[in-house]
Amino acid sequence: MGAVRASYGGDMLRAGAADRMALPAVGDWAAVRDWPDDRVTLEAVLPRRTAIVRDSADRTSQGQVVAANVDVVAIVEHLDPDPDLGRIERLLVLAWGSGAQPVVVLTKPDLVPDPDGMRAEVAAVAPGVEILLVSAVSGTGVDELGALLRNGRTLALVGPSGAGKSTLTNALLGVDVMPTGSVRARDGRGRHTTTHRELVVLPGRGVLIDTPGLRAVGLVADDDAVAGAFPDVEALAARCRFRDCTHEAEPGCAVRPAVEDGDLDEDRLARWRNLRREAARNAAHRTPGDRRAVVADLEARRHRR
Repeated sequence: MGAVRASYGGDMLRAGAADRMALPAVGDWAAVRDWPDDRVTLEAVLPRRTAIVRDSADRTSQGQVVAANVDVVAIVEHLDPDPDLGRIERLLVLAWGSGAQPVVVLTKPDLVPDPDGMRAEVAAVAPGVEILLVSAVSGTGVDELGALLRNGRTLALVGPSGAGKSTLTNALLGVDVMPTGSVRARDGRGRHTTTHRELVVLPGRGVLIDTPGLRAVGLVADDDAVAGAFPDVEALAARCRFRDCTHEAEPGCAVRPAVEDGDLDEDRLARWRNLRREAARNAAHRTPGDRRAVVADLEARRHRR
């Protein structure tokens, strides 16, 4: 059938007015209707297997679907300048909350003296997550990244501007289809060369989704998503004597000794606390309809696992 330009049908307009997350996003499967006058209308969005959802720009309780039906979320972060560990953690929460498999892709390893050492630092904040060193210049790691697209899987690239998402897209395709831009030397920030979400079909492999750079990562997170990104902290907290332990000075706390012994980084603990508070605020601000949708999504996610 090829590319089709369609307008929203009446049912789609009504659904979108009630819930913006019902509107189609990149990666969605949709039902369309052909009319005798050659018009095409988009009538419905089919149920999503997974969805990457971030906080909406206007800070309402409703989120914004970044991409749908994604199998793998690749968190792209540069090694030059140094990677932002807090940003990686937040994006891991975003990825775990989507229901997809997260991986971390560290770009520009050829620009730093010890890429393996830097990968180890990132691994400390991404327990259980595959971490790839990928250079589009030398070709290092490109095949490993491409292997994530096997069997028709969908891979979404998320991360800040200047991390090299569009460059990776071009490397995987073997041809320049996405514009790339320069990066400021003083802080590593790039221009938004990708201003919209782009879905690219890789013949014989799968589907790649390139997203615009995220300057800030607004989360529509829940406790399960935070737990997925912080399994080490959650495992320690589960061993505390009291369920409401604040991990400050309570008897029987398992978290504080881990910090004092150097087994858990104090900054990572602080970021875990902040994200837990953020998840609690998100839950408190959701409308009853939002809560029902979240419960349904969590049930579906558990069944998928």
